[in-house]
Amino acid sequence: MTKTSGTISRRAFMGTAAGAAAAGVIGTSGHTEPKDSPTPPSSRVVLIRRREVFGEDGAVQAKVLHRMLNEAVTALLQTENSTAAWKRLVRPDDVVGIKSNIWKNLATPPALEQAIRAEVESVGVDPGNVSVDDRNVLSNPVFKRATALINVRPMRIHHWSGLGTCLKNLIMFVPRPWEYHGDSCASLGGLWQLPAIKDKVRLNILVMLTPQFHGIGPHSFSKRFVWPYGGLIVGIEPAPVDATGARIIQAQRNLFFGEERPISPPAHHIEVAGRQYGLGATDSGAIELVRLGDEKGALI
Repeated sequence: MTKTSGTISRRAFMGTAAGAAAAGVIGTSGHTEPKDSPTPPSSRVVLIRRREVFGEDGAVQAKVLHRMLNEAVTALLQTENSTAAWKRLVRPDDVVGIKSNIWKNLATPPALEQAIRAEVESVGVDPGNVSVDDRNVLSNPVFKRATALINVRPMRIHHWSGLGTCLKNLIMFVPRPWEYHGDSCASLGGLWQLPAIKDKVRLNILVMLTPQFHGIGPHSFSKRFVWPYGGLIVGIEPAPVDATGARIIQAQRNLFFGEERPISPPAHHIEVAGRQYGLGATDSGAIELVRLGDEKGALI
């Protein structure tokens, strides 16, 4: 699936052994989009990669990252420019919660949080009606009265859910997150039915700048198991975004280990979210993938 000469075309996901293993990460789904699916269709996902997002010292370049974000939302909503795109995502009268992730080893880059806030405020949202938070969303005054949510987090291996995904990122909206850990967190899609979340998430952003593709045990992290992918995956629905990220992670695992090395436990919460909770397509053939920027090393 790629974007060429300004038009979006579809093609089958990798026909290699790595691709076959990646499909097994989340399973397959016969899910079809709900009749009232948003525009653009929930199956559309934008993958943007820019090598220049990293400086010579490896640090994230804020201006480049901001441009990547705006390029992605413009392509996602097929608007003339990013201003028009953001005006379709949020309204001046919205109260906007930006759900981030502060895990110390691989947090959402502050530069990306700031870029999202800047774009939301540029639409006319009062700064007092915008907040960035993670673990305090249940007590945060802005989140308590939010009419719109933007969901942003880095992709990583996760001990309980297989992968830390956009779907997983909203688990802090419940007082006892561990209640969702059963069966590899298969019921995470149910979070999106909660009153604080339902019909409020306007955008999902999976940060693939330096994703973590391997780890053993709770909160495991090693720099050996991250790599400079330099990307963002952006979509309206969470399941297609997460499914795309999962395939990249699986392909990198296979490449690194020189053999098929399935994610453990399987991140089947993604497939369940699409099939059972109606949160978007998960089959690679049903996801409309728009690719922007660097092709080399994309792994899909």
